Amino acid sequence: MAESEGAEKTEQPTAKRLQEALDMGNFARSPEVSTALMLAATVLVLTIMVPRIFETFKLYMVGGFAQISRPTLDSDSVMAIFSNFMVHAGYCVLPVMGVAVITSLLSGGLQSRFQLTMRVFEPKWERLNPWPGIQGMFQTRSAVRLGVSVLKLGVIVGMTYPVVKELVQDPVFHATTDFNHLLHFMAATAQTVGIRVLLGLVLVAAADYGYQLWHHQQEMLMTKEQVKEEQKGSEGNLQVKGEFKKRRRDLLRKKWLAEIPKADVIVTNPTHLSVALRYDRGSMGAPRVVAKGSRFNALRIREIAKQHQIPIIENKPVARMLFKHCREGQEILPQLYAAVAEILAYVYRVNRYRYYTQGQQLPA
Repeated sequence: MAESEGAEKTEQPTAKRLQEALDMGNFARSPEVSTALMLAATVLVLTIMVPRIFETFKLYMVGGFAQISRPTLDSDSVMAIFSNFMVHAGYCVLPVMGVAVITSLLSGGLQSRFQLTMRVFEPKWERLNPWPGIQGMFQTRSAVRLGVSVLKLGVIVGMTYPVVKELVQDPVFHATTDFNHLLHFMAATAQTVGIRVLLGLVLVAAADYGYQLWHHQQEMLMTKEQVKEEQKGSEGNLQVKGEFKKRRRDLLRKKWLAEIPKADVIVTNPTHLSVALRYDRGSMGAPRVVAKGSRFNALRIREIAKQHQIPIIENKPVARMLFKHCREGQEILPQLYAAVAEILAYVYRVNRYRYYTQGQQLPA
């Protein structure tokens, strides 16, 4: 095992290893993707809601100034002003917050392929040890995270600087302006800067997620020894399953060797299905299925029937219905009584001497 851990990882990860990593919550993830999606959703919602936000803000300002202009202010009036502010603020802010939360969950689900695992909530006491965290500060991944942060800051500054430089020339910073102009200026500025920042974050998120995907793929690489060990485990499982199948076939063959010779007729498809039927008027209320099989098993049933001179009748519709709706060891369905009765009547009529020598009571 020590040799495999020190060996070079050159083999692509198997499907089992990838699934185990996904179950443990180990997959390529980038917080920049979540940030970019949240900002995109926020900008979209604010763009849609800007007219209503303006109207709500205007109504609040008018009502607020009207209450403040009252001669006296007491605790009740102050609470009313505060309650009014919270209602209007919630009307404007809560939709944006709700969309941001939903987008955050959606972005996490997209990166994890919506695979839910409870193992990430299991307590890991080694996380309380500060030494691995101190060591991690000097690892490549920490340097990459620092580089991404610096790149993000540079891209955002580079994307927004021309816009901010132009906005500073607006009259709102140099002269008295109308209140409506101030509101429109704030909305336009927020939208323009938000779009610029969003474009920058999209570029950073794409680069960071690409790196995380590549890094995760490198971590998942396996040594040749690990691949061999996993193949041995898989082959062992296949051997166990094969042994179970062999035992099941042996038990089924022994059962058929005991039951099929007692059958009265074999109804076939003719090659894909075989159903063995037995009927004893003295002990059965209806014909019973003693064996059934498809393909190779159907051929095996016919071989046993030929060895014991059991009549084989080809009837495709009846064979299909018996195979699909009737179980071994159980009586046939009432819907099949008439069809099976015709088959048994023909078999008894043609092979009357055989059933007479067996001492079986034939229908009149």
